[in-house]
Amino acid sequence: MNNQNGLDSIPAILPSAGPREPERSDGDRRHADGKIAAPPNPEVVAQAQRRRFTAEYKLRILTEADQAKGTGAVGALLRREGLYSSLLTAWRRERNAANLQALAPQKRGPKSQHSPLAAELEQLRRENQRLAEELRKAEIVIDIQKKVAALLEQINPSPSPEGRR
Repeated sequence: MNNQNGLDSIPAILPSAGPREPERSDGDRRHADGKIAAPPNPEVVAQAQRRRFTAEYKLRILTEADQAKGTGAVGALLRREGLYSSLLTAWRRERNAANLQALAPQKRGPKSQHSPLAAELEQLRRENQRLAEELRKAEIVIDIQKKVAALLEQINPSPSPEGRR
């Protein structure tokens, strides 16, 4: 032992140059024809974009998930497609809502261009304007009545309350 640390006694560990063992996740990337799919690209893109799924894709995944429900292959399906189970739940909810909507009676004819709220708002504005005009006229009449009462008192002063009997 010439080395003080005792490193000479530890054999050097080098990576093997032979073929690697299949990883556990390789089985998840196998296609139906038995070929292994290429691993996902780990490079991060500069501007991330939200994934958009077509209706056909959603229905295909939902049917595959429904078929794999009892076998436990739903997890493999989700890993293979890179999806979360919450997406399946949301897509099932959308599918059920669409089925109910499709079965509901539809209103015939073209869609109305006028909003009922807009019509009601216009009616209330016109009524407000009419009432404001009536209030303005009533204030003018009351003002004139006050002036007439003041003029009549100047012309014909009322007798004192003691003088009436």
